[in-house]
Amino acid sequence: MNLPNRLTVIRILLIPIIVLIWIFPYAQFNIVLPTFYVGQVSISLVNIICLVIFAAASFTDYLDGAIARKRNLVTTFGKFADPIADKLLVTTMFILFAAQGIIPVIPVLIMVIRDTIVDGCRMIASQNGVVVAAGYLGKVKTVLQMVSIILILLNNIPFEMYRLPISDFVLWFAAFVSLASGVSYFNQMKEYIFESK
Repeated sequence: MNLPNRLTVIRILLIPIIVLIWIFPYAQFNIVLPTFYVGQVSISLVNIICLVIFAAASFTDYLDGAIARKRNLVTTFGKFADPIADKLLVTTMFILFAAQGIIPVIPVLIMVIRDTIVDGCRMIASQNGVVVAAGYLGKVKTVLQMVSIILILLNNIPFEMYRLPISDFVLWFAAFVSLASGVSYFNQMKEYIFESK
């Protein structure tokens, strides 16, 4: 297994670690974690640890692609596993947030449904020998999702000090761009989807 593929696997393996750190019942084991303050805004050690791990995982996403292209190490496994690792990482974080009521469920549903439909479209396209590359909107969507997760983990710092709901705005904007990119993918693939044989 080459280096880019190892980085992809590492990214996947970091996901259950984040989940465990996030949902671990610290109080039941009498573990008191420190809380830090930036102005009047609090942020727990759990958030900080998850932020560091998420940032590291996100960086491997950039790194594995850059290395694979530079060293001509693009593989079938990489093409298959890399987008799955990205979606697993991002979707897991949003589900964790929604499960604890930190964010609303609706934008998460929009993004999950969009990804499901796009994956279905790609599957149909591949059966017809067509490879659909990631579009501009899809890349913007991914960036917005990662920025949204970082802001949520930071409890909207520094914007929360000025009572600016930037994390909410970025989350809903990510959902909107996700929906728009999903429609774009669907329009590209509809001739194969509605093809009659």
